[in-house]
Amino acid sequence: MSSDLTARARIRDAAIKLFAERGVDGATVRDIAQEAGVSSGLLRHHFGSKEGLRDACDEWALSELTKISGRFTDFRTLDGLTPRVMLLQRYLIRSTMDGSPTGAAIFDRMLEYGEQWLATTDLKVADPRAFVAVLSVMKMSMFTMRDLMSRALGADVTEPAAWARMLQASLDLFSQPLITPEQALQARAALDRLAAEAGEDAS
Repeated sequence: MSSDLTARARIRDAAIKLFAERGVDGATVRDIAQEAGVSSGLLRHHFGSKEGLRDACDEWALSELTKISGRFTDFRTLDGLTPRVMLLQRYLIRSTMDGSPTGAAIFDRMLEYGEQWLATTDLKVADPRAFVAVLSVMKMSMFTMRDLMSRALGADVTEPAAWARMLQASLDLFSQPLITPEQALQARAALDRLAAEAGEDAS
């Protein structure tokens, strides 16, 4: 039994690595089995299909990352950003961007965590759902745009040193206002006018 569990874990880890690199469509069952050092038949024995394997990887990766930090935004856990954790993050973002029902469910779960987090803060936002959705997509973009980020920084942002540099920039963004209260009021007034005009056009 223990050897079966060990093989299952090897298959799962191999799948996460290849799915993160190539996407679900780009990684075949044979590729995953070869990476794990097992037969394709053993992979199907444990997971049934590539879709079943992907679902198992989604749940496991999300569970592992939630153990590290159950908060929507928490910089106290940065010491835990090991290469393994970064791989799990890349995997979940890639799974979400694949557009599968499972990926959509993961994004919905991110929004749920975000709304729970927002309810514990003193932040004042006009549209909580939109606030959490925008923040979620902004966080995801650091993964989905990693090639351009790496080019801009002159270093691979999937590596800890460059990733830390990118997070430092994130801290600078989140820890200080970029516009004055007066500018915010002017922008909100303009958005209110835009929304009102859009409502009139639709009626």
